[in-house]
Amino acid sequence: MMLHCHKVGAGLLPILRPMTVELLADRGWLLAEWVARYGSPLNLIWPDELKKNLAALIGVFTESGVAHAVYYGAKVNKSPGLIETALRAGAGIDVSSLYELRDARRLGADGARLVATGPAKTAGFHSELVGCNALISVDSPEELDDLVNCLPANGVVQPLLLRLLPTGQAMSRFGMPAEAIRHCLSRIAGEGRLRFDGLHFHVSGYRWDSRAAALREAASLIAESRARGFAPRMIDIGGGLPVQYVDHLAYQAHLKAQVPEDYRTGKVPGSFYPYGGALSAADWLRQFLHASMPKGCSIAGYFADEGLVLGIEPGRALADQTAISIFRVSRVKALSSDTCVIFVEGSSFGACETWFASEFLVDPILVPATPPSAMSKPMRGYLAGHSCLDEDVLCNRWLTFPMAPRAGDLLVYANTGGYQMDLLENEFHRHPMPSRLCVVQDANGQPALVPDTIGEA
Repeated sequence: MMLHCHKVGAGLLPILRPMTVELLADRGWLLAEWVARYGSPLNLIWPDELKKNLAALIGVFTESGVAHAVYYGAKVNKSPGLIETALRAGAGIDVSSLYELRDARRLGADGARLVATGPAKTAGFHSELVGCNALISVDSPEELDDLVNCLPANGVVQPLLLRLLPTGQAMSRFGMPAEAIRHCLSRIAGEGRLRFDGLHFHVSGYRWDSRAAALREAASLIAESRARGFAPRMIDIGGGLPVQYVDHLAYQAHLKAQVPEDYRTGKVPGSFYPYGGALSAADWLRQFLHASMPKGCSIAGYFADEGLVLGIEPGRALADQTAISIFRVSRVKALSSDTCVIFVEGSSFGACETWFASEFLVDPILVPATPPSAMSKPMRGYLAGHSCLDEDVLCNRWLTFPMAPRAGDLLVYANTGGYQMDLLENEFHRHPMPSRLCVVQDANGQPALVPDTIGEA
């Protein structure tokens, strides 16, 4: 049995894959067994969902005739199973730290399938990237100097991208303006150990048209570089493809109906991730590729005409529907005759939007430990973690539960694979890190768990 918890009249029911619905609705006892064995919170991963998401994006590239390189943004989740699945499905990996690089290498990635995009790369990170000849996105002239200093005297030629700071992102600390790109090109021209492979940028927000505007800037610089004798092969537009967590119309209705009294803080957050966007990641990419370029062709036509590869680095969009997070209720504390705070075994570090002065606008699902009594009444409450921090709140929204939660019941957040379940997780109060396991089918076709660790499939 699964019961939805929401604001009355303005629910945000999560979009669920059929297998997740079946698990929550018909196998609550199995979830309870798994939580009893592995602890709360428990993060469950379905790596095969990543393959479906990747196939949808590649299908758009194929129908548009665009040469492409898709790199899974490993920073979105700490799961080795998702990295390994991405590699097996033909994607590359976007690594932003030495440790992500090492994990990707241990899981079978060679340098040709890696791009490194972090702006603050250390000498050790540069050294290991150069050692496997990974593609490096250079964030600044200063980083280019550091990279040159770590190149071996007689090594292979190192491929790199230069990260553009689009004019619409002038306040960002990432990338460099056009004049600095030109300066770097002059430096590369005099350095035989470097190869300019193209440009990279990442635009904040989730609008395809802002990427199209940045691409037009990049195209101008690509033309300049060719006039100077370079042979670029790629423009990498970064990540930021949208994920649809909830129904678009329901989401729009919820936003319009929000009032300060809906939150225990008495304040509606100033911004949210677009949980109920109008476009899927595949539709977003299709719109982007159809956008126009200055000479009258589409973006897809531009890449075909120029013989360029379009690189993308989706994180959330590839992790869509790959994970759920299960919290066991530890106590329900009455605040008034009809309101309560529900304490869970776990913390908001594993449901972290409240730490960014925002909110995870996806309603949790209540899975009762035992069938509810016919006398059970609805209860209004919010969710809090088990730490001593007053700010440790998983959900500041007042939620109406169809029955009063009880200790031992499970609260499930769906679609937590993207920056949600483990972005801020730690061992505060010396609680162990939450368990993360992959869900597979056993020999009888039943769901079973395997460790989500490197070398233990």
